Amino acid sequence: MNAVLELDQVSRSYGCGPHAVHALHALDARLCAGTLTAVVGPSGSGKSTFLQCAAGLDRPTSGTVRLAGQVISAMRERELTRLRRRRIGFVFQSFNLLPALTAQENVLLPLRLDGKRRDAELARRVLARVGLDGCEDSRPGELSGGQQQRVAIARALVTEPDIVFADEPTGALDQETAGGVLDLLREAASGHGATVVVVTHDPAVAARADRVLHLSQGRLVGDTAQAQSESTAGVRA
Repeated sequence: MNAVLELDQVSRSYGCGPHAVHALHALDARLCAGTLTAVVGPSGSGKSTFLQCAAGLDRPTSGTVRLAGQVISAMRERELTRLRRRRIGFVFQSFNLLPALTAQENVLLPLRLDGKRRDAELARRVLARVGLDGCEDSRPGELSGGQQQRVAIARALVTEPDIVFADEPTGALDQETAGGVLDLLREAASGHGATVVVVTHDPAVAARADRVLHLSQGRLVGDTAQAQSESTAGVRA
């Protein structure tokens, strides 16, 4: 399969001289469509920096990041903003929903920001897809944590992105609710062909991934392939 996301010798440093912090060291990774990859490692291992550079939220100090063949690490900010709105979805631990907006309005926000027509029927379909049929007019404060995360996933999927980045998406949820959220991310990959990248401390998430990238001190120290991840998932089930 062709790689959707490619990181070639990506390094990221903050500061300079003897006090510089080297968050990533010459990291290589190629992620394909229809797969869910978990990025794991202890605090300070570089997981967040990996996500930020891969998603075009931060620029690597050196190396190249490509999304669907486009070199996003060299794009101007305006181009990057347009690309993120149209081709990348984001899911965060804290949901990042706007409390004054309804579930439907939160889901349609990426289209609104991109100047596209806000399609209420599209929002209903996407919300139904994540199990929230009938919740279109509910505001975040009226929803449970699991329901809010489902709204966030619907928002990430509404543009049919090439890639979805999820930063600790189950961290604020109980085990059962987290399992449902992970099911949705798996469906985004296997059922709809998105490339899903999940930064996580949760071993249950890593167990159900197609691939696990292990980071330590900014270096890629392990890369567990699909067969091993599937085997692990089967044992856990």
